Amino acid sequence: MPAESSRPRLAVWKFASCDGCQLTVLDCEDDLLALAGEVDIAHFTEATSTELPGPFDVSLVEGSVSTPDDAVRIKQVRANSRILVTIGACATAGGVQALRNFGDVAEFAATVYARPDYISTLATSTPISSHVAVDFELPGCPIDKRQLIGLLTALLAGREPRIPGHSVCEQCKLRGTACVMVARGTPCLGPVTQAGCGAICPAFGRGCYGCFGPMATPNVESLVGWLRRLGMPDADIQRVFRTFHVATAGFRAAAEQATPGTPGAGSAG
Repeated sequence: MPAESSRPRLAVWKFASCDGCQLTVLDCEDDLLALAGEVDIAHFTEATSTELPGPFDVSLVEGSVSTPDDAVRIKQVRANSRILVTIGACATAGGVQALRNFGDVAEFAATVYARPDYISTLATSTPISSHVAVDFELPGCPIDKRQLIGLLTALLAGREPRIPGHSVCEQCKLRGTACVMVARGTPCLGPVTQAGCGAICPAFGRGCYGCFGPMATPNVESLVGWLRRLGMPDADIQRVFRTFHVATAGFRAAAEQATPGTPGAGSAG
């Protein structure tokens, strides 16, 4: 019988999600192959049928908690993981599916399914941190593979990962991209969105959509005022803040500020 490996064990877990962040892990290609030589991949259904028992040195968790089974399973994952890292908007903030938090889930199920009584689901979609302790979070929809490799490399080297907390605006300045709000009058969530994507959208003349979620201290009240002055209707302001990170405090506050009927709300122009 072969001797048990002494290499760290890495596990990748899926909860309610589209699998986009797991595909980003696979998209690391050569970097992933090098990483695979340094760890034992104990669980990663998207990539391998291999199943190794815990405990796990590092667990990457994609997806939100949206069913009773999810709420139980994430506690089991946490109990078997030395370090737990949430990856992507679903795991860190509840994701697009957190829009259910503002509606009637029973009504949705009755509309979509012929036998809604067969559906076992929660009324909310919540981030992993609402249920268990999380050591590190990588935001994004999907995550940035450079950040992922940097985080895993740091953990394997025994040092603290560096995850940016500044805004996309700083990345625009670093790559010499003119501000689309100032130069073109294009609505943009860059001033309140956490860096990590490399400011891709502004580099191509488009406003940031906020897919990396709110930065550490977002001044959403000021940005909502600027978006109105640029002619963005409140319905559109509410929509963009309710897309990827609707369950986060910063973006939820912005969406509520632009809700028709609230003080200061109204169509721009």
